[in-house]
Amino acid sequence: MTGHQHLQELRLHVRQVRHEADDVVSIRFARRDDGELPAWEPGAHLEIRLPSRLIRQYSLCGAPDDRTGYTVAVLRAHDGRGGSAEIHDTALVGRELTVRGPRNDFPLLPAPSYTFVAGGIGITPILGMARAATSRSTAWSLHYGGRSARSMAFVPAIAELAAAAGAPVAVLPEDVHGLLDLDGIVAGAGDGGAVYACGPAPMLAALRTAVARRPDLTLHTELFTAPAPTPGDAAPHTAPDRHERDFTVVLAQTGETATVTDGCTILDAVRRLRPEVPYSCEEGFCGTCDTKVLSGTPVHRDTVLSENDRAGHTSMMICVGSCASDELVLDL
Repeated sequence: MTGHQHLQELRLHVRQVRHEADDVVSIRFARRDDGELPAWEPGAHLEIRLPSRLIRQYSLCGAPDDRTGYTVAVLRAHDGRGGSAEIHDTALVGRELTVRGPRNDFPLLPAPSYTFVAGGIGITPILGMARAATSRSTAWSLHYGGRSARSMAFVPAIAELAAAAGAPVAVLPEDVHGLLDLDGIVAGAGDGGAVYACGPAPMLAALRTAVARRPDLTLHTELFTAPAPTPGDAAPHTAPDRHERDFTVVLAQTGETATVTDGCTILDAVRRLRPEVPYSCEEGFCGTCDTKVLSGTPVHRDTVLSENDRAGHTSMMICVGSCASDELVLDL
């Protein structure tokens, strides 16, 4: 993440919805006139406003050099809050939806080699990264785990890509092979290489432990759910509606103000005045509500911003953040 990102808003036509695996569909968006879409880099995602007006974000998983369409994949979350079920159950082909982006909080940085690790639907950003590494002629390997073979999306595309690149790929369903051998994967990573991983929080936590034993490697991860609190790390997990003091939020574009008190999130206060403000996870990990801060001292509780971004106080996730000054002026 490199500070507040200005996101383009587009009205795009849903050209195709395709079954990719059990409980996984891919969706392809394009312009009505087949015009060129804004460029994107591996790791980027789109924020999609669904017909119900829910906003959800999904990683782009098509070919980064394909400017004619955007492709995302969606896992039906049976214990979710309705966004994925709406995508799976609604006839979307032919509709126009509003999307914002592409936004990239998980960029593929240059490295001598890449070790990609994907768990379940975490394959979506990793697939684009493997394509980019191939185009850069950079050595890469992929280790892909899932509950079962039927639940694992894009396996044919991965096999084709691996054959073209001469890259080692292991597709390992858990019901046959057990969990990924993360210690072995890290031990086999190239000297000075980068490890990119996306998947469930326990997998990423275990991978972090394994990589700690290889100081020559750099680890880059992305979560699709909020991380569990860890001992001694209470501050980022403070309830989003808890505040040390009352403060005033000013919406700079209109001059409207709202008082934020204990028991109310900044997002709640803002939405009373501006209900169209985008948000999604309400847990500080997706970045949808990233808002530019014009003045005031935000208190950051998200897992999106880097330490440098936090120190600059130029943007914040208003779903979980707080304020250490009397007034917080937002670019809304």
